[in-house]
Amino acid sequence: MHLRIMLGLVAAVALGANAEVKVASVFTDNAVLQQGVAVPVWGTAEPGEQITVSFGDQKKSVKADAKGDWSVKLSKMKANAEPQSLTVAGKNCVALTNLLVGEVWICSGQSNMEFPLSRAANAKEATAVCADPLLRLFLVAKANTDEPQKSVIGSWKLCDSNTAPGFSAVGYFFGRDLRTARKVPVGLIGTYWGGTPAESWTRRDVLEKNPLLAGILTNQEHRVATWDPAKAKKDYDFQKAKWTNEVAKAKAAGKTPPNGPRMAADPKTDPHRPACLYNAMIAPLVPYAIRGATWYQGESNAGRSKEYETLLPAMIKNWRDDFGVGAFPFLIVQISTYQGQPPTIREAQLHIAKNTKNTAMIVSADVGNETDIHPTQKEPVGGRLALAARDLAYGEEVEFTGPMFEKMKVSGSKAVLTFDEATGGLVAKDGQLKNFVIAEAGTTNFVPATATIVGKDKIEVSAESVKVPGAVRYGWANYFVADLFDKSGLPASPFRTDDK
Repeated sequence: MHLRIMLGLVAAVALGANAEVKVASVFTDNAVLQQGVAVPVWGTAEPGEQITVSFGDQKKSVKADAKGDWSVKLSKMKANAEPQSLTVAGKNCVALTNLLVGEVWICSGQSNMEFPLSRAANAKEATAVCADPLLRLFLVAKANTDEPQKSVIGSWKLCDSNTAPGFSAVGYFFGRDLRTARKVPVGLIGTYWGGTPAESWTRRDVLEKNPLLAGILTNQEHRVATWDPAKAKKDYDFQKAKWTNEVAKAKAAGKTPPNGPRMAADPKTDPHRPACLYNAMIAPLVPYAIRGATWYQGESNAGRSKEYETLLPAMIKNWRDDFGVGAFPFLIVQISTYQGQPPTIREAQLHIAKNTKNTAMIVSADVGNETDIHPTQKEPVGGRLALAARDLAYGEEVEFTGPMFEKMKVSGSKAVLTFDEATGGLVAKDGQLKNFVIAEAGTTNFVPATATIVGKDKIEVSAESVKVPGAVRYGWANYFVADLFDKSGLPASPFRTDDK
């Protein structure tokens, strides 16, 4: 009898705890709410409980459903830098303070988005002047699950020298420049994980229903079925011994040692598996009102560049469908040049930006690092993303991308290339274009070319051995130093004329 009473008390306490009015985890003190759209506010309570949400002069009421879920939408609001409180009242009351209304953006991707401000090339100078109470940061804690979650760990923080260094450097510079340009509060939600592929950030059913992507799930099933931890350890030990020898040789030669190997992770739990990061780090944010998303990822899909042209647009649509604010702006960072990144991944991103509604791509070919996949020059990347946002999301008609190849015609032994987006005209950095190659018609034998700017938007390309040009390529290498710009200082995207 005594045991029954105790169990009854435990059950009552648990029921009481579960029935407390709660607001979704993405709502905390210091949050930024999106201006200009209806703003969903949601949470849980006792089934059937009457809930009233108050913000400013708005009051919205609703009853929790049979599962205890509730949701209301605040009416559209104008940007407001004056702190306000949001209260959610039922049988208990939740009060959040110091909320602003402005622009909210997601910053997502893998390690180059995760790369913190503290490690950026100009970290010391940037951190010294980063304090801005109208720039707010929400860093989603890393998690991965096989089922969609309802909550994340994280909280909104004011941007200052304590919070900014640990946040995405690209994200910070993007938010800083957007704040300066738009002069309204800005909130950034950082949800990223180094080394992860795009399929990890995509809903499972989206992959299942697309015949061009379903093989990703088949491959994952095979990885799980054939996983052998003993073999993984043996392979790691072999690679580590090999790496140790390579490090010794590199040091003796005065060269940079290669990165060390990593032991393969259990495919049932590693963060590379399909949908696991969407479930844990995107789903709990839905349907928080946002303006758009910035995306720096692709390195982990570089070996499947053609597939990426289907995968990333599918992920973008997935996010847009779920957040429910239409085809929100999606801004892509083209992968920086690096010895281990093929040009085909940059080409895939270029095609995606050209063929996917309301997307934009910024070029980072001038800030790459041949031996480090993580270039430290993050300020230009964030700044260009802010330019892209101003153009795409806010209609400011500012230039955010450098020269883009438009067409080629053959004139005698020369290939004449015409470019779009060449603001102020084409410019050869250091006075010479060194990254062009050309091939004779009907061949794939590309040779170094002489490239000369003609007028504002044309380049003539030729080589002594090529009599009838068939194709031209620019920057078609894993690593190169960009030398084609426009007069506004923006670099051209690498390209090939024979990509059809």
